[in-house]
Amino acid sequence: MTGGTGGAADRAVICGIGYRLPDRIVTNAELCARLNTSEDWIVGRTGISRRRWVEPGEATSDLAVRAGRAALKSAGGGQIDAVVLATTTPDQRCPATAPEVASRLGLGGVAALDVSAVCTGFLYGLATAAGFVAAGLAERVLMIAAEAFSTLLDPDDRTTLPIFGDGAGAVVLRRGRADEPGAVGPLVLGSDGDRSELITVKVGGARQPFPGPIPDDGSQYFRMRGREVFRQSVERMSAAGTEALTLAGWQLGDVDRVVTHQANARVSAALAARLGLRRDVMAQNIGDVGNTAAASIPVLLAQATADGSIEPGHRLLLVAFGGGLTWGATTLTWPHLELHDA
Repeated sequence: MTGGTGGAADRAVICGIGYRLPDRIVTNAELCARLNTSEDWIVGRTGISRRRWVEPGEATSDLAVRAGRAALKSAGGGQIDAVVLATTTPDQRCPATAPEVASRLGLGGVAALDVSAVCTGFLYGLATAAGFVAAGLAERVLMIAAEAFSTLLDPDDRTTLPIFGDGAGAVVLRRGRADEPGAVGPLVLGSDGDRSELITVKVGGARQPFPGPIPDDGSQYFRMRGREVFRQSVERMSAAGTEALTLAGWQLGDVDRVVTHQANARVSAALAARLGLRRDVMAQNIGDVGNTAAASIPVLLAQATADGSIEPGHRLLLVAFGGGLTWGATTLTWPHLELHDA
């Protein structure tokens, strides 16, 4: 990959999209057979009826490769200069998963890296890919967000187990103009490490390396302080979304669809109320796929494109919130894209 400086008018433009969900469907009834809860409780608290989980032996890279292949087909093929993978569930701690994904897609030799921002991963990855383009380091970038979040969950925790699903979504970005459909608008990104304890997997990193025996305190599993996360997510996403609209020169009334990270149906409803938006403006798929963390925005974009609820020319506001804490937002006018199977 050669360096250089992109022109002032250069902008990363989405020109392909794809997604992949695992084959295994996990219903609320299946979870209720294990947990001390009911289907009505799960739906009432989360809005989720079912989700997809990986099978034993199926990894994040497997989902990423399938989503990436579909996005490349959607973009009509062509050269790819870099691969960015947003994930909280890499195949292993070392090395990064992106180089393997690139190699399996026949892109060996290009720059490839992982980005970790939990549920804000897609927007952080989008910013990274757009930076490659703006810096003149790449003409086209494959940006994938993929998660096997079920591998982090405590099988006996009814507060987290029903929420999360697995999946992958991908986009291809090319160098283009700011006035083109698909051009990524101003990006707003933020973090608050003072509240890092709200969303954690404590064991397995350098601070608390995984010991030989499995911990008996559940610290190897994903933990979330739901009530405070709910409040922070609505506050941070509304602020970031409003800022992104201002930077783009848009008003809330200009937005055709808000594509938010699918954290929880109640979060989406609260965000709509906070922004004063109609509920039908909020694109959603959480009922069928759950919270797929970093993958949720691109999976939703792909599915909404397929079913026609997002159409070419629609003005979109993308917003997300995740562990770190992290958050982000951007705008774009949706282009005409063809979807293909992986």
